[in-house]
Amino acid sequence: MKYPGKGTAQSPCAFTLIELLVVIAIIGILIALLLPSVQKVRDAANRMSCTNNLKQIGIAMHHYHDVYAKFPAGHMVTGGHYHMNWAIALLPFLEQDNLYRQYDDSLPNIHATNQRVRETFLKVYTCPSDPHANQMIIPETGADDGNNNGVAFMTGSYRGMSGISWNTFDMWAGFPDEANRNLIHRPAGKGILHTDGDSGAKPERMANITDGTSTTLMVGERTTRTRPARGTFWADSFNLYSVSAAWSHSVTLLDDYDACVALESDTPNRCKYGWGSPHAGGINFAFCDGSVRSIQRSIDMQIFQDMATIGGGEVIPDF
Repeated sequence: MKYPGKGTAQSPCAFTLIELLVVIAIIGILIALLLPSVQKVRDAANRMSCTNNLKQIGIAMHHYHDVYAKFPAGHMVTGGHYHMNWAIALLPFLEQDNLYRQYDDSLPNIHATNQRVRETFLKVYTCPSDPHANQMIIPETGADDGNNNGVAFMTGSYRGMSGISWNTFDMWAGFPDEANRNLIHRPAGKGILHTDGDSGAKPERMANITDGTSTTLMVGERTTRTRPARGTFWADSFNLYSVSAAWSHSVTLLDDYDACVALESDTPNRCKYGWGSPHAGGINFAFCDGSVRSIQRSIDMQIFQDMATIGGGEVIPDF
């Protein structure tokens, strides 16, 4: 006897084209909804990592001071030659003593002997959100009378605070003669990490921070989305690339060098010694007490300049 349906092929279950399109559309919508959240989580993690880097740098600064009874120089210039900078000097206090031993400070910073240090990527000196992180780039200018030396450096994301200018051009971060003019005209304008050596200035001590360590800037973010050759190079001791200054112009806080220069065409120096952060909202800074806080780009620039000096006698309001 033959039973109905027995031995006959069963029709397999399958999506129709319309059902498949609906599923694809739903998946697309879910991805679109999820991506901003994922990006926010990634940005938050990168900001936390960046803040942690600055925290480690601040602690290293204090350990350096404990050993030498002074902070490192922003950069050293002796006999017209550029040698050590603050970031290289801190290496032994950031568990990088082996790398530090490969740097010969008796030779110029750009000497071939110091190539290994110049070209080493260090996570602690790099914000993970920096668009030019872990890249070898030839800076736009160099230590030989400001000419391009053709020497490549590893990028970085943080610069030391050198202080403020007394005439909108000369600054503590600049050439020795500029720092010397500042020493004569505006000694209260010094930051904690300025030019030492030929300028006649000396490295600063904790006792010199009479404005208060909790309101004095030490190291901050300096990234730029444009002109990477004008960015930060952690092991470059030439004055344009590892130290910056505080100005009265808010455009110097942009993370876009070209946009800054377009607005500051009369004195692009302000942009060369500027700041900038890849994070939305503000720029992370390590203060002289070791704390790390974010400064809004909308900050009153007079307050920003006041926080850049170690002994100006200013009263800093809640920022």
